[in-house]
Amino acid sequence: MRPRRVRRAGWVGLGIAAVASLALALLPSPYVVEAPGPTFDTLGDTEAGPLISIDGAETYPTEGELRLLTVSLLGNPQRPLTWVDVAEAYLDPSDSIIPMEAAFPPELSVEESNEAGRIEMQNSQSAAVAAALLHEGLDVVSDVRVAGVIPGSPAEGVLQEGDRILRVNGEQAFDVYSIRASIAAVDGPTTFEIERSGEPLTLEVTPAVEGEQKIVGIYPSNEFEFPFEVDIQLPNVGGPSAGMMFALGIVDELTPGAMTAGTRWAGTGTIAALGDVGPIGGIVQKMHGAVDAGASHFLAPVENCAEVAGHVPDGLTVFAVDTLDDAITAIETVAMNADTSALPTCTSAAAGA
Repeated sequence: MRPRRVRRAGWVGLGIAAVASLALALLPSPYVVEAPGPTFDTLGDTEAGPLISIDGAETYPTEGELRLLTVSLLGNPQRPLTWVDVAEAYLDPSDSIIPMEAAFPPELSVEESNEAGRIEMQNSQSAAVAAALLHEGLDVVSDVRVAGVIPGSPAEGVLQEGDRILRVNGEQAFDVYSIRASIAAVDGPTTFEIERSGEPLTLEVTPAVEGEQKIVGIYPSNEFEFPFEVDIQLPNVGGPSAGMMFALGIVDELTPGAMTAGTRWAGTGTIAALGDVGPIGGIVQKMHGAVDAGASHFLAPVENCAEVAGHVPDGLTVFAVDTLDDAITAIETVAMNADTSALPTCTSAAAGA
């Protein structure tokens, strides 16, 4: 009888361990998962109609695709992922696991983070229109304002919503991206020359450092005056990373001939009004999303090349770009079936850095 009791006790112990392991696996984790999200053709339509509509200027037929990419963020502070969810993401090469606070800063609520993403999307659209029109030699008038101030940030009590930003550290505040570059370029306090209620003011803010970024804690918004109307419809998508692809779509519609000659492109990158392309997050997920959408060619910001190298999915050719002109050159070179060996790739860009 004694051996039977031992065996029975052993099975009970295993059962308890299994239940305990399951309970632990279902506990909330401190991580979120980045996964490939929906993609959208800037030359095509969304549920709201044409993604890009131009009124007041001559436009031309297009072909192929210029597809922007998104990342789906799984989990948030209100609905955290379980450890089982995290384990499943670990086994998927197209997913990335990141700490919760990297996606949702503790000082911001989920609603505030979503609002920040909405403002960034709005800014990216304005900057994309400006970059495309300036590329076409058209006049653009710039006006940059403070759309909001983050509570507890260095800018609180110094800058106010509605302030018109004229210069930052002596440099013209042409758009959101020029402001960020001016802040990053100077050690110590940042000088803002602003206009508030019609009165000029010069103010100083000492940035905080988060990771490798200097942050003053404002949401700038672009206020541009364009010679004609360009409307971009992309509901329920936030962030700045579609800027370059918006600009490419606008340039293609404003110029005779199809830029892509029927090729299916995808890409990502912020865009500044003066045409500079900036880095983004989730580029590995976006490359997988491009392949899933049928794209054969991909445009990646040069500053993301370290993340791209060694992670390019089969069937995708990636070109590294630093400006809107670089992106147009890559697309037109492929469209003409010309030699692409001189075009920068992330391997060649890293080698030359």
